[in-house]
Amino acid sequence: MGRALRFECQPGCIRCCDKKGFVYITESDLLRIAAFLGLTPSEFESRYAYRTRHTLRLRAPRRGNCHFLTPNGCSIHSVKPEQCRAYPFWPEILSSHDRWLAESAACPGIGMGHLYQIETALETAARMRVVYPWQYSR
Repeated sequence: MGRALRFECQPGCIRCCDKKGFVYITESDLLRIAAFLGLTPSEFESRYAYRTRHTLRLRAPRRGNCHFLTPNGCSIHSVKPEQCRAYPFWPEILSSHDRWLAESAACPGIGMGHLYQIETALETAARMRVVYPWQYSR
């Protein structure tokens, strides 16, 4: 990897949201999104979240990957989960230059816009390791 990376979400793009996989959320995410939607945390969790002993994630709808993804983009964009906020600066994507380049095939915002110092991107990746330790402790 170089000393800096370019990234900027592209208008109308929802490719990162349209990938297979789960959206994991933190307790803070749950509280923030519930408040945004005008729900109690309990109501939000019963409708939209799935909790296990170690994880908390958004339920996948019958069709699509996320209840909050609309044709116009993310309906909770201003309060979106930490996992979503951190993309594409996830540890697995920053693990090598080749992995970053591979992700650019799926994300048109990689290589565009704002120049991030590698230290800033790595701090975001480190926060992901803290927020989701069960995913990155292997």
